Amino acid sequence: QVQLVESGGGLVQAGGSLRLSCAASGRTFSSYVTAWFRQAPGKEREFVAASNWSARSTYYAGSQKGRFTISKDNAENTVYLQMNSLKPEDTAVYYCAAADLLTATTAQIMGAGSYDYWGQGTQVTVSS
Repeated sequence: QVQLVESGGGLVQAGGSLRLSCAASGRTFSSYVTAWFRQAPGKEREFVAASNWSARSTYYAGSQKGRFTISKDNAENTVYLQMNSLKPEDTAVYYCAAADLLTATTAQIMGAGSYDYWGQGTQVTVSS
């Protein structure tokens, strides 16, 4: 079992930055694919970013590419999401997820159904 705890959410003005953290416990994180998803009120959960187990490959949704950066510290069992140039439409609850996927297609990595472990979420609100 892997337990995930997100932190770092909050209220920020448009154009500002936030860094989300996801601390894992229970098992070693190093072999897991880790990802961030988000869910705005009335909308489905959507993919934001992911990192493969080695962190050599990263994946981003189109609207976040260039603004968000996912990184992973296996020694600290923590994954981060640096969010810059935030927009009001980035407002959502952000969830950390992990899956023991040794090999996975891009579609699998970007699909919420591929992930076995989820955090409780952290609220990000971007004001205009």
